[in-house]
Amino acid sequence: MKTILGYLRPHAPRVAVGVTIKFTAAVLELLLPLLLAHIIDDCVPARDLPSVFRAGGLMLVMAFGAAFCNITANRMAAWVSMDMTRQLRRDLYQRTLLLSQAQLDRFSVSSIVSRLTNDTYNVHQMFDKIQRGGIRAPMLVLGGLVLTFFQAPPLALVQLAVCSATFFAIWLVTRQGIPRYIRAQEAVDTVVRILRENASGVRVIKTLACQGRERERFTAASRASKEAEETAGCVMAAANPLSDFLLNLGLVLVVLAGALLVNRGQMASGQIVAFLSYFTLIQTATLGLAKLFVKFSKGVASARRIEEVLLAPEDQKVHALQEAALRGPELGMDDVSFSYLGVEKDLADASFLLNKGETLGILGPTGAGKTTLVSLLLRLYDADSGVVWLGGQDVSTLSREDLRNRFGVVFQNEALLNDSVYENVSFLRGLSRENVTAAAKTAQAWEFIENLPEGLDAKLDIRGANLSGGQRQRLLIARALAARPGILVLDSADSALDYRTAAALHAAIRRDFPGVTLVVISERVASLRDADYILVLEDGVITAQGDHKQLLETCGRYRRMAELQMGGPV
Repeated sequence: MKTILGYLRPHAPRVAVGVTIKFTAAVLELLLPLLLAHIIDDCVPARDLPSVFRAGGLMLVMAFGAAFCNITANRMAAWVSMDMTRQLRRDLYQRTLLLSQAQLDRFSVSSIVSRLTNDTYNVHQMFDKIQRGGIRAPMLVLGGLVLTFFQAPPLALVQLAVCSATFFAIWLVTRQGIPRYIRAQEAVDTVVRILRENASGVRVIKTLACQGRERERFTAASRASKEAEETAGCVMAAANPLSDFLLNLGLVLVVLAGALLVNRGQMASGQIVAFLSYFTLIQTATLGLAKLFVKFSKGVASARRIEEVLLAPEDQKVHALQEAALRGPELGMDDVSFSYLGVEKDLADASFLLNKGETLGILGPTGAGKTTLVSLLLRLYDADSGVVWLGGQDVSTLSREDLRNRFGVVFQNEALLNDSVYENVSFLRGLSRENVTAAAKTAQAWEFIENLPEGLDAKLDIRGANLSGGQRQRLLIARALAARPGILVLDSADSALDYRTAAALHAAIRRDFPGVTLVVISERVASLRDADYILVLEDGVITAQGDHKQLLETCGRYRRMAELQMGGPV
């Protein structure tokens, strides 16, 4: 909670003013029963009507004053909680962008979404309610107890015992509620994950007629979330009934004891009325605190989840550049191994060298480690052993910005924005329309873009649903080319293109980007045959490497794939 509380520091002056206003409102509310006792015990027996009106008028002014102070303080509390939550959500989002891919895998995207939305909302509610009721309620309880001790110590002791028992019961309930709310939030993560999967894969779900199975899966996750929330809610629901029971019990005891004292002449009737007014104030404040502790429990559980992300250590540090490090190739690996789970190697002892301007082809079946190899080149993950080279340096010596700015990447599944064609290619980088147009022409996308009703300004549906698969793929290639990168990575980027378009694409890249270093992952031998260097991967191991001609002579697997795809001996 220390990190989350730090977001209140910039608002400390406004919070202090709000506390002062709340304190003023509480004082005004606490003085009202004293004036009421004065009217009953002094003014009414003396038949002093002007004094009754004066005291009544003063009570009215004080009541309006207390209401005005509470409204003002509540508005200030709302502003502070909204602004601090905005800053918290902004920092959480920025920290999420800086997480390594390994950390994102560990947290999961659905959990990150839940923390950015549901958890920040719970923290907002916690701070808002604390500023509203967490200041006023304790003041009314403490002030009421102090004033009742001055009026009737025996009755005040009864009230103190009831309040102590009530707060102890609330503390016990809250202690049990916080861990249950954490589990409830984790259940929400699962619901968000299934929703994301269904939203992104809705076409596949409908095509395979899996709506029933997905409904059952979502229903099961929703039921688990509901049960987790109910478990936490049932525990926290005990706070209000316990408080009501204890306070009503206290009220009965106070009324009985007060009636005996009045009957014996040891207390005036006005005092017992004032005492009951204070008891009502304290009771209301205590019940408010019980409700506040429900928000507090949710807020603390969510704050802990948010802090896990905010305080996640930087696990991809930039190491100091050594003289000896300036000896590597433009792109390459030296005995690199990597495992996602730390059990079996997903890439083992990978080594290759590639000079600037050359083309690297990567061929292999699904799960062979092709995308893993590219992820290590981009330093989305750190290798467990070995060295990854980029521009003559170990990638661990390059800053995140320097590393990413050298690459243009097209992964297998990338999202398109619900925005114009221009914004999807520029991708918030502010690129000129000339650069975007040139990149679209190289990517073989200009042909269909210029036929759209508004050209570059045509609006795309969510995830580019109003485009064909090949059109979406060409737009993504244009996005990677638009910033004129030094290294271009195409991860199965031509899988939705016909052979003629794919051939025209590769020829255009070589024509328009003559100095670019190209990394092509493909299942098609035809897409890799002109590469300067080809890696054949199988189960995370580079089983063969060389150019097309060499591999036809030395690698049986490569030769068989080429013969099958090209329709005969090659």
